Amino acid sequence: MLLASRGDTLATFAAYEAALPGAALAVPYREELNPPLWELGHVGWFQAHWLGRNPDRHKGLQADPAAPRLPAARPDADALYDSSHVPHATRWHLPLPSASATRAELAAVLRESLALLHQQAAATARSHPQAQDQALYFHRLCLAHEDMHHEAAVYMAQALGMALTDPRYQPQPLPAPGPALVLPAGAITLGTGATEAAGDSHATDVPAHQGGGFAFDNECGTQHHLLPPSQIDRQVLRWRDYLPFAEAGGYADARWWPGRAAAWRLAPGHQAPRYLKREGGLWLQWRHGQWQPLNLDHPACHLTAYEADAWCAWAGRRLPTEAEWERAARSEPTRFAWGAVWEWTASRFGPYDGFTAHPYRDYSAPWFGSRRVLRGASLATQPRMRHLAYRNFYTPERNDIFAGFRSCAG
Repeated sequence: MLLASRGDTLATFAAYEAALPGAALAVPYREELNPPLWELGHVGWFQAHWLGRNPDRHKGLQADPAAPRLPAARPDADALYDSSHVPHATRWHLPLPSASATRAELAAVLRESLALLHQQAAATARSHPQAQDQALYFHRLCLAHEDMHHEAAVYMAQALGMALTDPRYQPQPLPAPGPALVLPAGAITLGTGATEAAGDSHATDVPAHQGGGFAFDNECGTQHHLLPPSQIDRQVLRWRDYLPFAEAGGYADARWWPGRAAAWRLAPGHQAPRYLKREGGLWLQWRHGQWQPLNLDHPACHLTAYEADAWCAWAGRRLPTEAEWERAARSEPTRFAWGAVWEWTASRFGPYDGFTAHPYRDYSAPWFGSRRVLRGASLATQPRMRHLAYRNFYTPERNDIFAGFRSCAG
């Protein structure tokens, strides 16, 4: 998996090299972007920081995140790539190594990581599975980290008007959704500490990670919910479901945009979904660097949480909470379709009861209370990252990510 992830990282970076002029692969400064050359170096730095340079790597969750690191192969690596200490705006002005030098450094880091993996496999071959999980923890963390940065590279390519031809990253049409799923009142416990499935007697799934493996810290602990009866869409909205709101003047009607959403709507360029425009009675989409007819059966994507809330208010619906989303996914596994886009929920990102930060302290805790939870996965999410308990989280104005929504009522 580490090798496969690196293969995707390098293939997508090669597409950036082909599309962007100059050795520096310059991109405009925006809060939602990172210089591609910095992104590539950061992936290697992160892996070395938590594996090859980490004297506590074998301790897993008990590792001291502040333990002094072994020297980096590049003396200025921490000053260049440590995202916790290198401000975002400064990344455009750093003396980054060349693309070829960065690739060579990544290859050396990966060789060391794989050697450590084989050593740990031999050392823990006869150990209890929990001990094996601990020994593998930082390898799994680095894998997840690289997979997430690769997804960011895919949606950043869309923002830059680049064409990625890999069929995995092309949206697919969705069928007509059919009637909403009707769920009776019931209980659900979220988190890795959960000991029960959804409250419905026909639940067929159990919380992810109960059998061990890897979990992010924000998925750990428990959170109990008693949910009222509800109806929830079988799938996310398609453009043909969402755009009647825009065609009816929804972006110009202040009723649907309360609070901070009002300020977002009034900003330049926010009078239609991102990457869309209406011309001659047709909707066009900016894709692969050109305007082309929009496929109305594709999932509605690159929407903010504000747009999701506004459509729901207009339609007399609402966004599901993350508890409602996960309960529906667990209890209706064959009828609840997910994975086309990340799905905004009504839930603010916060800890489950019993939360304890994992060694990578900056992953979750700094963002509690300021972001919205998204559930599911997108076309650019690696299959190994897809599971029902995964909690993605972004600020509500983000529309560069592959995000849409489904609605519910009750």
